[in-house]
Amino acid sequence: MNIPNEVEQTLRQHAAGGDTLNCYVYETSAMRRHITCFSRIMPAGVEVFYAMKANPHAAFLAAAKESGARGIEIASLGEAEKAVAAGFTSDQLIYTGPGKSHEELRWAVEKGIRTVHIESLTEAHRLNAIAAELGKTQDVLLRINADFDIHEAQTTFSGGSKKFGVDEEKLTTVLPQILALDALNFRGLHVYAASGVLHVADLLKNCELVFGMAKQIEADYAGVICDIIDFGGGFGVDYLESGHGFDPQAYANGLAELIKTYGFEGRTFFLELGRYLAADSGWFCTEILDIKESRGKKQVICAGGINHFRRPAALAINHPLAIVRMGCEKLFDGQESVSEESVYFGGPLCTGADKLANNVAIEAADVGDIAVFGLAGAYGLSMSNIEFLSHERPLEIVISLENGSGQ
Repeated sequence: MNIPNEVEQTLRQHAAGGDTLNCYVYETSAMRRHITCFSRIMPAGVEVFYAMKANPHAAFLAAAKESGARGIEIASLGEAEKAVAAGFTSDQLIYTGPGKSHEELRWAVEKGIRTVHIESLTEAHRLNAIAAELGKTQDVLLRINADFDIHEAQTTFSGGSKKFGVDEEKLTTVLPQILALDALNFRGLHVYAASGVLHVADLLKNCELVFGMAKQIEADYAGVICDIIDFGGGFGVDYLESGHGFDPQAYANGLAELIKTYGFEGRTFFLELGRYLAADSGWFCTEILDIKESRGKKQVICAGGINHFRRPAALAINHPLAIVRMGCEKLFDGQESVSEESVYFGGPLCTGADKLANNVAIEAADVGDIAVFGLAGAYGLSMSNIEFLSHERPLEIVISLENGSGQ
């Protein structure tokens, strides 16, 4: 992994202050390019929403707004409030996720958000009662737990028993009950099969199956039109740097063909993209505090662990990794270092689960150097066990690659 010069300069500037360095560095130009690209290549009717669960930092919300994202996909009232504070209007929000509370649904209806995505009959009745009480009608999508999955995906959200949505085989029982709720306006379907998908054909197969589902519903229920279809996200990121990343142009071309084949021109299609937009706009950077050999393998202990960067341990993957050499003097003769070795990186936590990387080849590293984990702009700090052992939170530094300035 190559570290941008501006990122390295920022790290050296902050390290010069003398305090142990432990931080995220954010630079959002890549995210802006992704969103601009999608606006150009996607077929008519496709609207890109930033799934802010990937990174709720204000810099990422600003990047989404300024680069033309249609809106924000939220999954809590806290996310909604952050999105509004960033300048998004309530009708630019779509609300997904299971377990929406009464208070959250009431806020959604009162503010008039674009769509609420129903996850169960209970949620539908709860939302209907709130909307009726407020004298409003709320546009909704019905989330379906489709009877298929994508086996090679990083995480699956359909197939088998899932907390997400209504099982596809129960649709004929559930949908008529939702259509009968007067304060809800059924607009279409939300079917999100998997996350972290690198093969375009797999996600296009998901689109094709969803289109077939929509056609069947329209054939079975007179006057019902699925005029909005939400495919979720799922665009994978090449964390292994294999050179075989997700191809958005191929996806756009394939989706355009499917829209034409099914005669779905003029409809609206939501994409909720988080990881793909945000991942390469952030680096987790943490100082190496100790290096020791343990039964034939070097253990590299850093200032931050899963309390600050949980994702590698949670998903059992290695992120791209580079070492910024700081040239610190050794504390004593015989102090251990790394030289052309495959090593383990962990943090300062009292648990064996505190893994940042394992079996990763390192050319050289010393105590005082900075380990930089790439593709950390998505599911970094906000996904982590921040309160575990009460360590100080890492800094979040926003820079521009134009001048390397940080704040």
